[in-house]
Amino acid sequence: MSALLRLDGLTVALPPGADRPHALEGVTLELHPHEVLCVVGESGSGKSMAASAIMRLLPPGVGIEAGRVVFDGQDLTEADDATMRAIRGAGIAMIFQEPMTALNPLRSIGDQIGEMFRIHTALPGSEIEARVLTLLEEVRIPDPRLAARAYPHQLSGGQRQRAMIAMALALDPKVLIADEPTTALDVTTQAQILALIRDLQHRRGTAVLFITHDFGVVAEIADRVAVMQHGRVVEQGPAVQVLEAPQHPYSQALLAAVPPLGAPPPRPIAEEPILVMEGLRKTYRTGGFLGRGARVTQALRGVSLVLPKGATLGIVGESGSGKSTLARCIVRLIQPDGGAVHLAGIDLLGLKRRAMRQATKRIQMVFQDPFGSLNPRRRVGELVAQGPMVHGMPRRVAMARARELFALVGLDPAATDRFPHEFSGGQRQRIGLARALALEPDVLVADEPVSALDVSVQAQVLRLLAELRARLGLSIVFITHDLRVAAQVCDLVAVMKDGEVVEQGPIGRVFTAPAHPYTQALIASVPGAPAARPGALL
Repeated sequence: MSALLRLDGLTVALPPGADRPHALEGVTLELHPHEVLCVVGESGSGKSMAASAIMRLLPPGVGIEAGRVVFDGQDLTEADDATMRAIRGAGIAMIFQEPMTALNPLRSIGDQIGEMFRIHTALPGSEIEARVLTLLEEVRIPDPRLAARAYPHQLSGGQRQRAMIAMALALDPKVLIADEPTTALDVTTQAQILALIRDLQHRRGTAVLFITHDFGVVAEIADRVAVMQHGRVVEQGPAVQVLEAPQHPYSQALLAAVPPLGAPPPRPIAEEPILVMEGLRKTYRTGGFLGRGARVTQALRGVSLVLPKGATLGIVGESGSGKSTLARCIVRLIQPDGGAVHLAGIDLLGLKRRAMRQATKRIQMVFQDPFGSLNPRRRVGELVAQGPMVHGMPRRVAMARARELFALVGLDPAATDRFPHEFSGGQRQRIGLARALALEPDVLVADEPVSALDVSVQAQVLRLLAELRARLGLSIVFITHDLRVAAQVCDLVAVMKDGEVVEQGPIGRVFTAPAHPYTQALIASVPGAPAARPGALL
């Protein structure tokens, strides 16, 4: 069977001053009809750049230097702009990683999907509206009429991703490019989106180029796999062959970095509690006028948990389960409506501002997005030293402490003079850890600290956390939606759903013999789990 899409020796040049001369170097790939080809690799491997080159949507200063992109017999590298506009959407469609940034926040979902028909067809408005509703039904969005009238912020992350898929499928393209479409989603929503793409691909005969760094996703959906490193394809072949018997050392290293779902042998845990949460409640009211018609969300419904000294307590659950609200209530970034938080016997919620400032030395937070939490205008050494200086440490001593902390988290102490944008995502997360450790806390609250990282970088950060826990005697509240990560780093786990803890206990017991149906559903939804594809990854 001839290839529907083919990359022949594709080389894409980067502008002068980049970290390497080429984003892609001699990339050769084939995508056949009715096939799912997964392209995997870490950030900077060239996966997304390959997708941009196919669509001829390369950033300014980046251009195709050599090779061809052949779609349906036509060389797209020589096609004019009018031809490419006709092909985009109708011949090749794309699903982006973050639908919130890809969707226009000022236009309704139905209007944005309908635009595909208004641009590419002469259909009347009534027919366009009918087709939009049919597409929303096909991607299984509840109440398509309501969803069509909604704006992006009014839909959940999974629903926004489904709307993006509906938009991509509007003109029945021959090729669908999915660029990390499930990275930011919960395991259950992720499983639904993967099943949806597979189902649509089977029914429509679409060829899918699926870009991801998650080998669990690869095990779930791929027919063939191509592994990329530094802009080159280092290995490709049938999915079973690459997953079960990888030949290239880089492929082997990536697979070795995937954390298994099974928990390691239990560590001895102290009986003495360091952090106690009792009956925490938090309700949000949004919208409405003068208190009327407001939307009420009970984010926390009487949450009670105990973190033993020196242990790691995992908080797992889907988006909207209350995990991040709980984290912010613990450190008083959000004031709960009721309940108590005791840190080594001190009631944090009852402290006045000055006393709370002193207490924050003992409990610090690491955020999910290290770039968003670091001031881009300040040097990273100053950001790490800021906390100790606020608490009275002389600047010279605080800066020396910052350099020590850089060494502690595996960064070059000389890098304290650089700015946040000069570091990779994994390095920025290490800076976030250094900043949190600067005040020598007893408790670290880590909110999704590795969710945006590649598997190898993720493995490095998890090892670092384990080392710091052992070396410094840290106690950690670790919030994640990734059950594989929780299994590797946590001693205890609490499963949250709709603001409540539905199950808790030692990680080994909860993950091997879950008692609650919701916990069972979460574990069954992990991509690449044995229930989905026997023998894959676990």
